[in-house]
Amino acid sequence: MSFPHQIRIPASYIRGGTSKGVFFALEDLPAEAQQPGVYRDKLLLRVIGSPDPYQKQIDGMGGATSSTSKTVILSRSSRSGFDVDYLFGQVSIDSAFVDWSGNCGNLSAAVGGFAITKGLIDSDKVPQDGICRVNIWQANIGKAIVAHVPMRGGVVQETGDFELDGVTFPAAEVQLEFMDPADDAEDGGALFPTGNQVDELDVPGIGRFAVTMINAGIPTVFLYASDLGYSGTELQDAINNNTDALLRFEQIRAAAAVKMGLIKSVEEAAARQHTPKIAFVAPPADYTTSSGRRVLAGEIDLLVRALSMGKLHHAMMGTAAVAIGTAAAIPGTLVNSAAGGGDRESVVFGHPSGTLRVGARAEQRDGQWTVAKAIMSRSARTLMDGWVHVPSVDL
Repeated sequence: MSFPHQIRIPASYIRGGTSKGVFFALEDLPAEAQQPGVYRDKLLLRVIGSPDPYQKQIDGMGGATSSTSKTVILSRSSRSGFDVDYLFGQVSIDSAFVDWSGNCGNLSAAVGGFAITKGLIDSDKVPQDGICRVNIWQANIGKAIVAHVPMRGGVVQETGDFELDGVTFPAAEVQLEFMDPADDAEDGGALFPTGNQVDELDVPGIGRFAVTMINAGIPTVFLYASDLGYSGTELQDAINNNTDALLRFEQIRAAAAVKMGLIKSVEEAAARQHTPKIAFVAPPADYTTSSGRRVLAGEIDLLVRALSMGKLHHAMMGTAAVAIGTAAAIPGTLVNSAAGGGDRESVVFGHPSGTLRVGARAEQRDGQWTVAKAIMSRSARTLMDGWVHVPSVDL
């Protein structure tokens, strides 16, 4: 029996923020994968190494965590005022599906640099030295992101001294602006889908919880750590090694997804792992990070722990950081309350790997809360350029 040779596709492996993924230019994909559909999904699954019942992604580019099982497709934008269209695919590790329902805020930091390097940005917009402003259309959620990419000698500057907790080595700082971050790409698109800063969420067989459900950056449901029996200082092992805890979080997340209007029944949540996110918050407290660094309560405004794809994140998702900053800016939310209440335009929160500052300015118009933009800094670095090799994809 003869087998066809592998196909190879130009790609880059890039770290963005505390995530990394495989980046493609749309025009470099096989013709069948240049359109959304089964072929594209199967191709990306094979690139990353999913579905993998061993949950290791040994036979692909994925790293067997939600932070490393990611793909990005970029193309020149035909939209007025935008340079590039950015599509993000969260690849399931052990199941055969790609979740296109949300953005990756961390990988957003790498989009501008990749677009410049691939020639997707008009050369007259790219300075030899200084900062290149890249206007990004985030196609998953229909939102604008502005990336401020440092340049030196006509080349993207990736090395630098900006330190990001959750990333081992320093790199160049990339400032990101998430414009009008309320996710209105689908049903339940208001900043607060129920119209309330706080709701009571009934979860059959689990209990009743005070929650803040917000669509900003990514749909997110926040709970108080104390209501779950946690302090807010937990690290990954405390959650991820407890199957009962993970099941409880997933049941709460599914119930919240229904109440937010993202799905019609809790059964649909299994096929929508990327959104909504679930996180728990607590007032500031001293704790030790996963790297052994001591964070003091006086250094932060609150504690936040967030789950992604069913596991506690090792640091913080960029999109969840947008949700945190937005919720913190609005009095009455659980996040604002955990941070001490009052009017805020930025917060520093503690996560398992350290701390992160995120800014957002909220205002109330005609009884509705709006946020013009959320701002935070990340870094990005190209790890490898070349081709990915994958066996032929059968439909």
